[in-house]
Amino acid sequence: MIPLCIPEIKGNEWRYVKECLDTNWVSSVGSYVDRFENDFARYVKVKKAVTTVNGTAALELALRTLGIGMGDEVIVSSLTFIAPVNSIRYVGAKPVFVDVCMDTWVMDTDKIEKLITPRTKAILPIHIYGHPVDMDKVMDIAQKYNLYVIEDATEALGSLYKEKSVGTIGHIGCYSFNGNKLITTGAGGMLITNNEKIGERAKYLSTQTKTVLDNGSFYHEEIGYNFRMSNLLAAMGCAQLENIDEYIKIKIKNAKLYNEFLRDVKGITLPVEKENVRNVYWLYSILVEDEYSLTRDQLISKLKENGIQSRTFFMEIHKMPPYKNCKCGDMLVTNKVSLRGINLPSSVSLKEEEIKLICNIIKQQ
Repeated sequence: MIPLCIPEIKGNEWRYVKECLDTNWVSSVGSYVDRFENDFARYVKVKKAVTTVNGTAALELALRTLGIGMGDEVIVSSLTFIAPVNSIRYVGAKPVFVDVCMDTWVMDTDKIEKLITPRTKAILPIHIYGHPVDMDKVMDIAQKYNLYVIEDATEALGSLYKEKSVGTIGHIGCYSFNGNKLITTGAGGMLITNNEKIGERAKYLSTQTKTVLDNGSFYHEEIGYNFRMSNLLAAMGCAQLENIDEYIKIKIKNAKLYNEFLRDVKGITLPVEKENVRNVYWLYSILVEDEYSLTRDQLISKLKENGIQSRTFFMEIHKMPPYKNCKCGDMLVTNKVSLRGINLPSSVSLKEEEIKLICNIIKQQ
């Protein structure tokens, strides 16, 4: 089986994790937690990074840090993994769904303003599958209406928007280090910001709002959350981060190979890379159009029969039971793209001959 997306572990992971085990520093206190935060902040060029137990926790922490809560509205895409939408509900706010672009599959920024109400408090752009949202437009709208911007960069570490790392443009950015992400800690996430006050507030909330008194007692002035990453996972993150530039180059190289081998296949729409951005192609994804000889699901079955794992695009969240009554814009593009999209194998370890095999099967109409 050629898997969809598995981690690449080839550096200092064993050595750093063993150091944690040898010294008994395995929990949320330890040198690797601070080191991972500092290394990551330096890599994406921000002032503050705060580790979390996963990407979902980073998103919830972002919302809580900015004071978004009961009755507030947050504009978000429906074509996404459900984590950012669930996070909005965790804090008592309401998601308002905006449509996506036909070419990039990310939030259509031209459709945001008509969804803004007096209850709108934030925009949550999601850089799905690695392609950046039009962040200039998002930030212009946010400034005009005095809104917060929380970037979901959980699928887009390594992607750039006008030479800036996605996640660094809004008030807060969030990343995931799940096992299928560009770099992994097995599970884990990161909140980043260029606002030191926001960063300190996020760290305070993520560690149970704990203040250590002179006598060693713990004092808690308000309700906090146990969102902190363990030293073990942070150690793995430090090792993974050391190889991130190599992994990005491989992802982009493999996407170019896919593009080359599939460019003339009738009925297959390839991913794009808009001007002034870098798409890291976390998952290389295509659309299966009506002109193709098989349906989307038939192609998935054909790939599976040949030992190739693939996956449909995310289902539209605005159609799911917990969210079907939420406010939506015109979702025509979201509905169309969700039904046609396939993610193809995208591991860093993927070989050129495996990409050729996958593409040859797709070509056999």
